[in-house]
Amino acid sequence: MGETMAVLLPDQTGPLEDVSSFHHSSGGAEANVARGMVALGIPTAWVGRVGDDGFGRRAVRDLSASGVDTRGVSVDPVRPTGLYVKEVGPRGSVLHYYRDGSAGSALGPELLDDPVAGPLLARAQLVHLSGITAALSDGALELVRALLRRPRGERLVTFDLNWRPALWRRRDPSVLRPLLDAADIVMLGTDEAAEVLGTGDPARLRALLPGPATIVVKDDAHQATALTGGTAATEPALNVEVVEPVGAGDAFAAGYLTGTLRGYVPRRCLRLGHLAAAATLVVPGDHGPPPPPALVDDLLGASPRAWAATTVRASGIGRPVEEGTR
Repeated sequence: MGETMAVLLPDQTGPLEDVSSFHHSSGGAEANVARGMVALGIPTAWVGRVGDDGFGRRAVRDLSASGVDTRGVSVDPVRPTGLYVKEVGPRGSVLHYYRDGSAGSALGPELLDDPVAGPLLARAQLVHLSGITAALSDGALELVRALLRRPRGERLVTFDLNWRPALWRRRDPSVLRPLLDAADIVMLGTDEAAEVLGTGDPARLRALLPGPATIVVKDDAHQATALTGGTAATEPALNVEVVEPVGAGDAFAAGYLTGTLRGYVPRRCLRLGHLAAAATLVVPGDHGPPPPPALVDDLLGASPRAWAATTVRASGIGRPVEEGTR
């Protein structure tokens, strides 16, 4: 549940004022996670709002074409679909957001009473949220709080910090800690955790956030650690020849949550997160197709030495010759 946006991708590098044409796409953290989980075989719906405009119709069309259930999408007759524009320079990409007053910012607790979205959220085995939604507006923040307060039964509620400083310039980021602490699974990067919570150390984060059953701490391109109860599991990231980093965090979340729903042990969940992230890092857009299922299974069961020797490139996955057992 959250925001999706139209995306304009430049057809050349350089400052925006010198770009002559753009490629039209769509994105957004929660929508990216939905697409990633569907690609891994998990039936997934995206719930949110878009404007009654071409950008909104394109976003919904892209989600539907990816296999995401869009029945819970509301169309706002007044507010536009949010937009971000990518600027590609010699030092990487910069994203420019145009989302003030967007349809997504009009999300609120009344969504829970929607005749389609409400039952989808109530019946879901897992509901995924992020700090981006909490920053969009007072109403969106109240919706996130309402979802975290609801009786869950067997349902999991997961929360990715997804720290976006620009969104919090006029809002109080201290609301994030109780939101994180109310979720079942929390995902956050060491750098963003240090900025928001004062530390990126997994053990200290566990002490700051005793509520979640699991906290997943991602140390950029190095490793990820899952802390469940009093135990910790760490898996190194794969070697990746990166083409574009945007969307990799959402892909990791999709992989990790897919593993969770399949009942994988934490180390296997972390590996599936790394694999999904790697598949996105080697494509220019926000979505990279995962490797074939048989190859995924082999890599999830690979020895630590073989895993460390695996390299992911745009041309494919390079593995050590001697590796072939699970």
